[in-house]
Amino acid sequence: MNKEKLVEISKELRKNIIETISKAGSGHPGGSLSIIDIISYLYFEKMNVDVLNPKAEDRDRFVLSKGHAAPALYVTLAEKGFFDKEELNHLREIGSILQGHPDAKKCPGVDICTGSLGQGFSNSCGIALGNKLNKSKAMTYVVLGDGEIQEGIVWEAMMSASKYKLDNLVAIVDKNNIQLDGRVSEIMPEENLANRITDFGWHVVECNGHDYDDINRAFNEIEQVKDKPKCIIANTIKGKGVSFMEDNVAWHGAAPNAEQTEKAIAEIIG
Repeated sequence: MNKEKLVEISKELRKNIIETISKAGSGHPGGSLSIIDIISYLYFEKMNVDVLNPKAEDRDRFVLSKGHAAPALYVTLAEKGFFDKEELNHLREIGSILQGHPDAKKCPGVDICTGSLGQGFSNSCGIALGNKLNKSKAMTYVVLGDGEIQEGIVWEAMMSASKYKLDNLVAIVDKNNIQLDGRVSEIMPEENLANRITDFGWHVVECNGHDYDDINRAFNEIEQVKDKPKCIIANTIKGKGVSFMEDNVAWHGAAPNAEQTEKAIAEIIG
């Protein structure tokens, strides 16, 4: 793992998230910034994907179940080369390939349309089951929000994944502790989350979702686990990298103005 390269990539992606949402005038910066280190690690270190053959049958799949964090996925796909970075100027525009939630029919590199919380995760279980039945070595990685996992469909899918021993499925919970209406601890507390998921038959690892060494450790550990699905609980900070956005519910779904954008980018690039 080239940690220094990943750190530089993450700075560029954070800057692009802010610029993209600012230009659009709407979007979800908080949850995009909290998960960008995980997504960049997957695309630039871990996953088997090929921009020249984006539909290769043996490719790893990535599903952003918390689809409102689409800017994080879009800037990563653009940086990877799935489409021209100029497209980032058209987030949420009518007819754009970059809709408010990922659209597999429009955006190169997107495997599943997501946005209805919980459904991306259940789709991921289906993808992993299909690959397992086909004896494919492809992995499926899916990112969920800690607010999203309040959806019942998530836990139904967890039971199914355990039953079918989907060891080719890795769920990453973006545990930034904030959802649309406030703090997760006040809306639907998730004490002992790791134990709960373990009880559903999964192997669970926790990590610091902003530390590439710890992220790498977590992924290396789960790769050794067979015959059960795996979950990484990534402890993150909503709005990570921008001081006035960090751990602030106001930035769940608000676009920065010109002055805030300038300040945010200055902090990110240092």
